[in-house]
Amino acid sequence: MSGFNTENYSQIMKVEELSSTECHPFYSGYVQKVPKNTGLIDGYTQAEKTMIDFFKSIPTEKHDYCYQPGKWSVKEVVQHVIDTERIFMYRCLRLARHDKTPLSGFEQDDYIKPSLANRKTMDDLVEEYAAVRHNSIVFLKSLRDDDLKFIGISDGNKMSARAAAFIVLGHEIWHKEVLEKRYL
Repeated sequence: MSGFNTENYSQIMKVEELSSTECHPFYSGYVQKVPKNTGLIDGYTQAEKTMIDFFKSIPTEKHDYCYQPGKWSVKEVVQHVIDTERIFMYRCLRLARHDKTPLSGFEQDDYIKPSLANRKTMDDLVEEYAAVRHNSIVFLKSLRDDDLKFIGISDGNKMSARAAAFIVLGHEIWHKEVLEKRYL
């Protein structure tokens, strides 16, 4: 990141700095999954490798598996992780730019069918995940701590830009655990 003095930027921000008032209690469960002392940029970088290795380790015969009727397939869960990162990074962008316009929520189930996740290969999904994660990291590196601390309204509740970013990390940990427990 030439041209930026990153000393006071998001690289040094840690998850334990978040206050419980920076997001709705529902999202606190995701944030709590992020290991203490996890820095924002290091967390994104380390999680990228962990998740890519995990996705690649899923046996091919499990890619289209659903643990019960009406549940998502493994590939649909991976697509959901990708789409959720996109949505929360958009929230992070809007909040970090001090946008005071309330942000709407989203219905996660409505995103699955048009995503056509089951028509994609796991390699396609891993490539998509890596591209989205790279974009997130580059964006987060450009933010100042003050911008990450900005609190706006998302889905009718207070949310800071940094909470939106850390929620992404906890959300994918949660889904990795669900995949390990119920799918594999």
